[in-house]
Amino acid sequence: MNYLSCEVLVIGGGPGGYVAAIRAGQLGLDTILVEKKSVGGTCLNVGCIPSKAIIHVADAFEQAVKASKGKAHGYSVKDPVLDLVGAIEWKDGIVGQLNRGVEALLKKAGVTVINGQARMRDGKTCSIAGEKENTQIKAKFVVLAPGSEPIELEALPFGGNVISSTQALKLEELPKRLAVVGGGYIGLELGTAFAKMGSKVTVLEATERLLPQYDKEIGTAVSRQLKKLGVVVHLNTLAGGMNKKGTAVEAKGPDDASFAVDADKVLVTVGRKPRLDGWGLRELQLTMNNGFIAIDEECRTSMTDVFAIGDVTGEPMLAHRAMAQGEVVAELIAGKRRTFEPAAIPAVCFTDPEVVSVGLSPDEAREAGHEVAVGKFPLPVNGRAMTLGADTGFVRVVARKDNGLVLGIQAAGKNISEFASSFALALEMGACLEDIASTIHAHPTQGEGIQEAAMLALGHGLHI
Repeated sequence: MNYLSCEVLVIGGGPGGYVAAIRAGQLGLDTILVEKKSVGGTCLNVGCIPSKAIIHVADAFEQAVKASKGKAHGYSVKDPVLDLVGAIEWKDGIVGQLNRGVEALLKKAGVTVINGQARMRDGKTCSIAGEKENTQIKAKFVVLAPGSEPIELEALPFGGNVISSTQALKLEELPKRLAVVGGGYIGLELGTAFAKMGSKVTVLEATERLLPQYDKEIGTAVSRQLKKLGVVVHLNTLAGGMNKKGTAVEAKGPDDASFAVDADKVLVTVGRKPRLDGWGLRELQLTMNNGFIAIDEECRTSMTDVFAIGDVTGEPMLAHRAMAQGEVVAELIAGKRRTFEPAAIPAVCFTDPEVVSVGLSPDEAREAGHEVAVGKFPLPVNGRAMTLGADTGFVRVVARKDNGLVLGIQAAGKNISEFASSFALALEMGACLEDIASTIHAHPTQGEGIQEAAMLALGHGLHI
């Protein structure tokens, strides 16, 4: 047994954990990070980053197919061929490069990284089962960042032809028929990508609309494009198990109508759950909140000097939320005055079109008791959007009617994810409609759509 001590012990090397460790190290705190697999967590290794790489490949291949059919803008190609193995290798190369980058940043900050399975014994003590040796660590402060994992359906357990998003990003052969169980952002991102690469995709969603986490107008924009891609969508539909041959997933639609969807692979994406087992939660006996670790505005748990960040602390289960929490916690431990009280956390879905939502939708704002002014600008009339070949999308600004304070911004469009930060900044800085409308936006850019939406909410749109 190897015995160590430190000021800060971070359990989990995902986006929240490694950011907490790096910042703690930068602030001069003796820090140890324990990670079972590779630093970067789900997001870097098997989630956000690799999925965007495959989405990029799918988009490029779709354009090549269009060009081969004479549907491109001024160019043509002959017989495009998808090299999925090559795409996976390229994706893995990106992941490896980012892994090494995070490792270098941790080293630069003076953080000690230990690979192994951590298990808390009490609020100060952690044992790590490593491949070569076991370690026990005594720490003054503990940061819990174990992350989350895919939810498994009892009727469709992972294995064989039933896969999670992790397995979907490792496929080296394109499934001819792909059934996607769950019409949330993970299922639709990957379902859209596989449809563009040539799979016949069917989506089974239990609720009455796609992307239930977003407002209806955003879901409608994505639904239209899925239809153009030939994706079949079944709403108000519950997935059952596989048939005896393992070649189709059974389902029950509205009015209890039963049917089957032929599928070579069934991708189950019905959400994620906090990773609560295996690292010693029972030993700590922390206060819980609806299945998540309860924290306050400083990310403190019910145990003194034990913090929790990221997916294990609740919704929204997003990497950038975890990163922000990690930075806050490190600075708190270092004696700085910080709280985690963001005005808004942007949510992005990399479907076609991409969608962004920050703050309140019109309906949410009204439900909160606000009288609202709403401006919505269609992106297909924006010059830059046209040059990108976009034929759908919008930018919508929601504000208080009395003083113009911006309450929310939503958008759907090509490459619109890049605007998420500016949308969040507007809310964080307390922008009013006049602030956005009077800011000179570069021409020609899609960003002009934000300005136009603000002008429309004020009653004087210029280009519509």
